[in-house]
Amino acid sequence: MYEEKYNEAVLPNGIRLIHKQKAGEIAHLVLMVETGSRDELEHQNGMAHFIEHTIFKGTQNRKAYHILSCLDNVGGDLNAFTTKEETCLQASFLKQHYRRAMDLFSDLAFRATFPENELTKEKEVILDEINSYLDAPSEEIYDVFEEMMFKGHPLSRNILGTCDLVKGFTPNDVREFMAQNYDTSNIIVATIGDISFHEFEKLAMAYFGEHPSHSPNHVRQPFVNYQPQEQTAERRNHLSHCMIGGIAPHFNSPQKMPIVLLNNILGGPAMSSRLNLNIREKYGFAYTIESQYNAYSDTGLISVYMGVDPDSLEKAIALVYKELDKLCTQSLGTLQLNHAKQQIIGQLALSYESGMNELLSITRSVLLDEPLEYMPEIIRKVEAVSANDILDIANQVFDRNKLSCLIFKGTE
Repeated sequence: MYEEKYNEAVLPNGIRLIHKQKAGEIAHLVLMVETGSRDELEHQNGMAHFIEHTIFKGTQNRKAYHILSCLDNVGGDLNAFTTKEETCLQASFLKQHYRRAMDLFSDLAFRATFPENELTKEKEVILDEINSYLDAPSEEIYDVFEEMMFKGHPLSRNILGTCDLVKGFTPNDVREFMAQNYDTSNIIVATIGDISFHEFEKLAMAYFGEHPSHSPNHVRQPFVNYQPQEQTAERRNHLSHCMIGGIAPHFNSPQKMPIVLLNNILGGPAMSSRLNLNIREKYGFAYTIESQYNAYSDTGLISVYMGVDPDSLEKAIALVYKELDKLCTQSLGTLQLNHAKQQIIGQLALSYESGMNELLSITRSVLLDEPLEYMPEIIRKVEAVSANDILDIANQVFDRNKLSCLIFKGTE
């Protein structure tokens, strides 16, 4: 058995490394950059996501086909995603293909060429993605809600951007954005797999160590001056869609664990969440009802989403507020608190059974300057949360005077 241990190092050019040796045939590799849609200027909205797509379209060493087939040909999986604060490449593969995977990641990160003809083709794919999401109000409402909550701030912008802006992006625009925001100091290369730390560090030095560092000139604008909002828009849909929420603690806040528990109790993934039991199961008002806590580097957002029949909308909204009020006024009993803790511990343990989920979680933690924690430490933090901690954070985030509400009212 290998010791449960995370190893960290920094290459001379500033790239950070994270490593965990784990027995098994499958290895996971992540390259995460601390650059997302909140780092775009207004005319660049959608650029981080555009780069995530087009980085696969050619490098100095590979054409698009060779990039896509590099790991595919040996049964591996290659993917990428963009958030408001990160861009990430991720791969899973048989452990004997580490060198192949790290060579590919290095090529993509530092030698992508963004050929204009390939960018033109990929724009059509992204435009279809934007239009597809606009056809799904249950997805669109999340982005419109964040636009409302973070109004006037870069966090308000949609990750995908707009059709008009995406159509106008050029290879020079891509290179300008990368020069402003990408640097070896905000890149992490991380792995979980059956490889020693010494061997991983040696490969990382070979494939990532030669790239020079430079200082990006973009500084993130902190979010301040939240103002609660209420908005209603009509949509030609059978269902009405509603979101209710407020500003919450940031990623590194000491209140993060209490609000994670609070969110799980309210409307987390378990079928026994209060929203699911008291609105969906008891009254049958909502096919989908859930709550979500999104933590960013300097702020956070907690929200409730539901899709309901228009005739039941007002009753469902009243019931949601009733559940929020209960969490602000009624402290959890000993058994309720213990159940909530055991539930979140089990969910976290199941999530970490996936090496990729664990890897993405620890990489983002390091990117946002949070110390690496092992599962026993996380469990101790969960166990330390008191009923008063949950009551306090509920009163902070569910104060009626600080909540916003967005409704997409169905008209069919």
